[in-house]
Amino acid sequence: MIDLHSHVLPGVDDGAEDLDDALEICAAAVADGIVVLAATPHVRSDYPTTPEQMESALAELRAAVGDTLRLVPGGELDLAELDRPPEELRRFGLAGNPEMLLVETPYTGWPLDLADKLFRLKLAGFGAVLAHPERNRDVQANPELLEPVVHGGTLVQLTAASLDGRFGGRARQCSFALLERGLAHLVASDAHSAAVREVGMSSAVEAIGDDDLAQWLTIDVPRSILERTAAPPRPVGGRSRRRWLFGR
Repeated sequence: MIDLHSHVLPGVDDGAEDLDDALEICAAAVADGIVVLAATPHVRSDYPTTPEQMESALAELRAAVGDTLRLVPGGELDLAELDRPPEELRRFGLAGNPEMLLVETPYTGWPLDLADKLFRLKLAGFGAVLAHPERNRDVQANPELLEPVVHGGTLVQLTAASLDGRFGGRARQCSFALLERGLAHLVASDAHSAAVREVGMSSAVEAIGDDDLAQWLTIDVPRSILERTAAPPRPVGGRSRRRWLFGR
């Protein structure tokens, strides 16, 4: 699997505190079946990560991990950070793709200008992956909020812990509602540690219960971002919404 959202870089944000923590997350990722892991530290007011900090921490971690896991760069950007100069945004490109950015969804409230912000980002030459909207209360109450965002070309990333229930029933139900509506495109761990908010990608695959769809979400679409190619079409078929929401 390819995991394009984690907070594995040591001492940069609220993820790994030090190199030992980072190595534990990497080991847990490998054990879970992940072969590529994107290090995507927060880029926001409380964690004002610079491209230099991200690149330096990534180089340190790569040297320590060796060839057991492929680590790629990125950043999880707050909406307020999207006005940075384009050359700086490109250095935070998701999986090293300078034309794709990981954008953080607020946990509370729904920005009325979100679709406009992402459209302007597209006009500037950037695609976007919207991180974990299923954990936003407004989206949980009204999943259709994502329709104009997705129709504008933005990809939506669900968190593994939402799909398998670790983040509670609301996030799980919203995740499967988004899948049912075709409003989700990839799954990532958003791992912050090896034990708390752990990786758990394989348990999310099991929860999805559809091998073709799970491969599309955890391999095909993430690989298209990594390799800068067009994503394959979403597989047709899959489990019914009733089975997703009530059966496991």
